[in-house]
Amino acid sequence: MFHGPAERFERFGVIPVIALHDTDAADDLATALVHGGVPVAEVTFRTDGADTVIRAMAKRSDILVGAGTVRTVAQAELARDCGAAFIVTPGFSPAVVDWAIDHSVPIFPGVDSTVAMEMGLERGLTCLKFFPAVASGGITKLRALAGPYPELRFMPTGGVNATNLAEWLAVPSVVACGGSWFVQRDLLENRQWDRVAGLAREAAAIVATARNH
Repeated sequence: MFHGPAERFERFGVIPVIALHDTDAADDLATALVHGGVPVAEVTFRTDGADTVIRAMAKRSDILVGAGTVRTVAQAELARDCGAAFIVTPGFSPAVVDWAIDHSVPIFPGVDSTVAMEMGLERGLTCLKFFPAVASGGITKLRALAGPYPELRFMPTGGVNATNLAEWLAVPSVVACGGSWFVQRDLLENRQWDRVAGLAREAAAIVATARNH
């Protein structure tokens, strides 16, 4: 049984993957996600202001915020210092993963092979990000990878959307899916918070139906 962020991921079923350029909009975006029933955010280090966004969201008590696209130890340290509750990486960087473990920061490294999965298991990790999910072979690939490793669970990210979310969630090894379709750049730049909340609500409904909540 999971504890910490992974336990909450499993409850949410979907994790918005966010690249926010307008740092002043961080609080409005968090509010939209909360109102949409998806009170979680993976803020990626694909923008210069990611640390500012994380810091603003982390001050709130109604949303779980973490850092994504963390590729260096320096970024991991910055994310931790800004209040990130978890770290997600695109690939398996031993340096970043070991730093997170040493500093008791929950981390979910990206994997797409048995080699990376073994590296995670060697470090006691049991929940990993499957990335890029669709481009790496999709559900067929994930089922094949998960077969020999029943103790592992995954968070598919990359190509997951409203159309295929339920299909991914039907895979027993899937904890939750990362996606950006309801936090796309144009929605954020145009501050369409009602639209974000509505799309988040639709995603939450898909999760509820898929898991018979």
